Amino acid sequence: MGKENDFTRGRILTPLLQFMLPVFLAMLLQAMYGAVDLLIVGQFAQSQDVSAVSTGSQMMMTVTHLVTSFAMGTTILLGQRLGAGLGREGGQVVGSSICLFGVIALAFTALLPLAAGSLSAVMNAPPEAFDATVSYVRICGLGSVFIIAYNLIGSIFRGIGDSKTPLLTVFIACVCNVAGDLLLVAVFHMGTAGAAVATVAAQAVSVVISLLILRKKPLPFSFDRSELRFRGDLIRSVTRLGLPIALQDLLVGISFLVLLAIVNNLGLTPSAGIGVAERVCGFMMLIPSAFMQAMAAFVAQNFGAGRCDRAKKALGYAIAVSALLAVGMFALSFWRGELLSGVFSRDPAVIEASADYLKAYAIDCLLTCFLFCFIGFFNGVGMTRFVMVQGIVGAFLVRIPVAFLMSRETPVSMFHVGLATPCSTVLQVLLCLICYVRANRRYGGGAPRRLGAL
Repeated sequence: MGKENDFTRGRILTPLLQFMLPVFLAMLLQAMYGAVDLLIVGQFAQSQDVSAVSTGSQMMMTVTHLVTSFAMGTTILLGQRLGAGLGREGGQVVGSSICLFGVIALAFTALLPLAAGSLSAVMNAPPEAFDATVSYVRICGLGSVFIIAYNLIGSIFRGIGDSKTPLLTVFIACVCNVAGDLLLVAVFHMGTAGAAVATVAAQAVSVVISLLILRKKPLPFSFDRSELRFRGDLIRSVTRLGLPIALQDLLVGISFLVLLAIVNNLGLTPSAGIGVAERVCGFMMLIPSAFMQAMAAFVAQNFGAGRCDRAKKALGYAIAVSALLAVGMFALSFWRGELLSGVFSRDPAVIEASADYLKAYAIDCLLTCFLFCFIGFFNGVGMTRFVMVQGIVGAFLVRIPVAFLMSRETPVSMFHVGLATPCSTVLQVLLCLICYVRANRRYGGGAPRRLGAL
């Protein structure tokens, strides 16, 4: 393994932060990706196009997020194999993953265009924007090969300890997307279809560039065409590691949709307020999310190398740095939430409701610095089923019931409704602490003989 990608030796904090920062910047660019689409469409197209892009991109982001989460299985398994010095097996992991995700890409390419109408109906797309929404999903669905390939390549880079190349490819995709939007929407007035074509084309360009980089980049494993075949044991391992993460993200996402539905019943202002707050929260969660991904890659290599001591030290460092940053986010969102909300709304009543809700999320910032680092640690050692269980327990046993109970108050406090999220996080952190102590007692300072056996 190249020295720059080897997390099993030398310092811990510096390489962890050097890996985390590009991950954070890449996630920031991805968060701005959809905002740029809406901004350009809003300036140069009709209101029905804005609605169609908003609804259609939300559906495609759900699909993309599922694929990204599932691809974490490749990141973890590849990191564990490389950490154990099994370079040959690293190439086999990549080859099997390409075959697996190739089948998934073909399935999405066939199914999404066919299901576009049904999905748009489920999302209650407005009648005026229904056809445009269907068009957006169909075009993006036909480009599923590029979208899935783009995310798989990113997972491979992170598995070998390289977070800078995915940042570069995300930046290139963003630039191409903006250029495509301006050309197709502003110049050729293609509206929703233009935005969809620009998105797929940007992903395609990024995939081509990523493949060129992969061909020229020295890799810590051997790889040739003979590796491109289905290996049942490796595909099962990737699925065993990645599927629980994908299911957890899906079900937790559903829990937030249920929470949104609960608030929607309270009226227009609370509904708009939580919508604005969730946009702000999306940016607030980028730092702990970046630590989570960085921890998964860092811990996977050290776990594979039998260096659980380094993995545990990395967990402590990550929590400490994340907590320091969380204090700043807490102060800003708890006491000056109206400033953050004012970026997305000009309605004083909506800003007030959003700021009230953000106070609860400010508390959650102090908790997620622990939770997300623990999740990254457990993902890295292969305990993805536990990660899935704790996420589902927190979402459906705490977040939804608490939100429902708080919504029955008279008058309703958005702060109290928002407390459902930190209440859930408290339980999840406690579950992580219990699991960490038990795993530490069971395996002591070393890794199990079988990688991912935890």
